[in-house]
Amino acid sequence: MEIGVLGSGGARGWPEPGCRCASCRRARRQRITRAPSRVSVDGVLRLEGSRVAGLGSAPAEWGGGTEREVSGYRVRRLPGGWDVTAPDGTRLLAAAGPVTDGTAPAVPPDARYDAALLDLLGYPAQLGWLRARGAVHPGTLVAAAAADHRAFDARELARHCEIWRATLPRDGARLTVPAPGTAHPAGPAEPCRVLVLGGAGSGKSAEAERRVAGEPAVTYIATGPQASPGDAEWAVRIARHRARRPGWWRTAETTDLAGALRQARGAVLVDSITTWLAAAMDECGAWDATPGPAGLLAGRITGLVGAWRDAAAYVVAVSDETGLGIVPETAAGRMFRDELGRLNQLLAAESDEVIMVVAGRTVFSSG
Repeated sequence: MEIGVLGSGGARGWPEPGCRCASCRRARRQRITRAPSRVSVDGVLRLEGSRVAGLGSAPAEWGGGTEREVSGYRVRRLPGGWDVTAPDGTRLLAAAGPVTDGTAPAVPPDARYDAALLDLLGYPAQLGWLRARGAVHPGTLVAAAAADHRAFDARELARHCEIWRATLPRDGARLTVPAPGTAHPAGPAEPCRVLVLGGAGSGKSAEAERRVAGEPAVTYIATGPQASPGDAEWAVRIARHRARRPGWWRTAETTDLAGALRQARGAVLVDSITTWLAAAMDECGAWDATPGPAGLLAGRITGLVGAWRDAAAYVVAVSDETGLGIVPETAAGRMFRDELGRLNQLLAAESDEVIMVVAGRTVFSSG
């Protein structure tokens, strides 16, 4: 199967006509133009959003659940996408347009695709879900569709596609889909340690979640305290984080982070190192810098750094960048700031990549 990318943009392309947002203005300056999403299949079938056409036919709108034969291809209309099987058995999953409701195309239970064109900007975790159920597998060619001004710029989108092990085609590209059963290099993520730093409310947790969105098996390690009955604000924060996480992720609530990392496989998201350190200082009684508790805390930190270094999983951890010019008023606050700064440095030294997030933007990445 050969897929011709006639248009790789969102519903109105990128930049959108008349749009004055920063992303569209940036695309114009860079002379990047993406037409609304349209693809051809082997030159005999054309998918245009929610419409389909065979060779020499006008595009027709289809309702969900409809299945027909078009120019020798079996075409099924899915909620949110298209399921196309070529005469040789090669199978394609294609998004019918930008994702607006945070869901993936509703694929059949036994589906296994040789190519998947997905709106990863709208809902990147759909790729992890499709991989988790086997619909997208190591032999699947994955490509991002519906690229538009939801991305800060093309470079940011390309960076995320690389993390998700997906290609980002341009208008006019031709994607050659491997025949069924052909091996493809885009397998599971390799063991790796990524430290994501940022201030409070910077968007660092959202960036960390994007880092593991394409993985089929994700363990979310929550190191912070659970909400007490009288702390409504903390309960809202926890609920907001839970609602953002895909339902098939596994959640582990523990302060034994070193032990969890030693046992971890697949992908792991740690949120956060900051709350782990606060819990460790509580458990060690190390808030007054007396020798005994300080020694216990040092042992806990050494154990964590060792487990981080030796982790066999793809681990992404969130931590607060300390200080940034504000000096805590209390001795305990200054001690915590200093301990967290030292711990961040130790983990960064053993990381494959360190990321700094400011106001929702990744402004520094070292790998």
